[in-house]
Amino acid sequence: MARAKNVLWIMCDQLRYDYLGCTGHPTLKTPNIDAMAKRGVLFSKAYVQSPICGPSRMSFYTGRYMRSHGSHWNGWPLRVGEPTLGDHLKKIGVRNVLVGKTHMAPDLEGMKALGIPPESMIGVHIAECGFEPYERDDGLHPTGRPRPKYDEYLRQQGFEATNPWEHWANSGASEDGSLQNGWLLVHADKAARVPDEHSETPYMTRRAMDFIREAETDGRPWCLHLSYIKPHWPYIAPEPYASMYSTDDMIPAIRSMRERSSPHPVFGAYMDMRYSRNMARDEAREKVIPTYMGLITQIDDQMGALMKFLEERDLLDATMIVFTSDHGDYLGDHWMGEKDLFHEQSAKIPLIIIDPSQEADATRGTRSDALVEGIDLAPTFVDYFGGKVPSHILEGRSLLPLLRGPTPSDWRKVAFSEYDYAMQDVRLKLNQPIERCRLFMVFDGRWKYIHASGFRPMLYDLETDPEEYLDRGDDPECAGIIARLKAELFDWALHPNDHITTPREKIAAYADNQLQVKGGVLIGIWDEAELAAIKDGIAQRAKM
Repeated sequence: MARAKNVLWIMCDQLRYDYLGCTGHPTLKTPNIDAMAKRGVLFSKAYVQSPICGPSRMSFYTGRYMRSHGSHWNGWPLRVGEPTLGDHLKKIGVRNVLVGKTHMAPDLEGMKALGIPPESMIGVHIAECGFEPYERDDGLHPTGRPRPKYDEYLRQQGFEATNPWEHWANSGASEDGSLQNGWLLVHADKAARVPDEHSETPYMTRRAMDFIREAETDGRPWCLHLSYIKPHWPYIAPEPYASMYSTDDMIPAIRSMRERSSPHPVFGAYMDMRYSRNMARDEAREKVIPTYMGLITQIDDQMGALMKFLEERDLLDATMIVFTSDHGDYLGDHWMGEKDLFHEQSAKIPLIIIDPSQEADATRGTRSDALVEGIDLAPTFVDYFGGKVPSHILEGRSLLPLLRGPTPSDWRKVAFSEYDYAMQDVRLKLNQPIERCRLFMVFDGRWKYIHASGFRPMLYDLETDPEEYLDRGDDPECAGIIARLKAELFDWALHPNDHITTPREKIAAYADNQLQVKGGVLIGIWDEAELAAIKDGIAQRAKM
């Protein structure tokens, strides 16, 4: 009997593409992730469909662009009825399980209108974005918010407090014992009070292991989404990771004074945001970045423990392993903090996929430069489990061909990403109406075009300007490039996959087989002779 296939889908939060050893960071130590890249394919041009947590993740979880699923910002519910990866996997008998973060907000009004109790089996499936929530933890737990199971765990280990997450995992301590708030960038160089083994990343790794052990008695194939909340802020790490790196390990900031002199209005407004002003300061970078690096090495150590666990349970040969991120982090590059815009530091993500199939042996340890989008993972998983990819719903493409051979000749020529800044202060700075706060990225592997509603476009040539210092959106010499990429955006915008209730095969069969006539609806036919000829044609096609 063939062994059941599984997928382990590991996602970090706010992990930049270039902050791994295997993607070129000169001092950051990630030997276990590097070893994963040697066992699979490293994708060098993978982009998210929105450079912010919520809409990016909803695109991953639905396999659809932001313009299609409609969840444009953190906390915007994914509407009831929007198909998810969990729906597609359920049809083929695969469990879709969550350990960690999703940023999913339930459509409570939609469920109420349909009479679906949120606590019911169907209600949980909808509210958790198609996941079976083994343990959900979105990672940010200030006092007054619902408390995570992690609080209870900390108390069991003796770490008592009204808010254990805040008091232990997200605070440092000064010499006199007073707490140093981990939310504040000035304390990013302090060690978290919680010991490493009880901090969030190892805890979530162990919870994933707990599920895998339990799943062995269940027997069904599974897709486990292990979604870490780090290296996302609050930037604070336990020892030994808090002091593992220093300013000597930092790479220079990627920014130029020219960017500040006459920026695009939207870019300029984001450079003026509080988090950008602070992260552009050298003092902030020097406190945050070594800790950010330490949090990544902590994740890497957990990858080593997790791979050893899978090997001991003889699961490596039957489990597709995916390592990725939901977006990047500017870390002061381009005078920016957070994410938001479409520079490589924000919109580009690491993506490593290990396909255990023998068909993938020829590509192990290779790098693919094909343009890949986050929405490609959902169809990849359906394809890997042997299901039929519902291409009238999923807007991504299965990556199995790239994992098992050369890039197909008809592979995508451009990648898209979107951003809606209506919820940000930037809208007020720019005096933009809510419905016009839209940015769209079109990238062809060299030229990155950003359409900004109400403003001129931005344009970067990554071949001659890989650091994206020079915005050529108002350069007359680039008018042809802009027109070509704008046409790509126009074509994409006009052709969404919105036939979600009607497969293409059904649409094709209706005309191909003259189903209207076969059903007795005889519109516009002149006489019996014409009707007989039509029926004869139907009979002839049926014999083919």
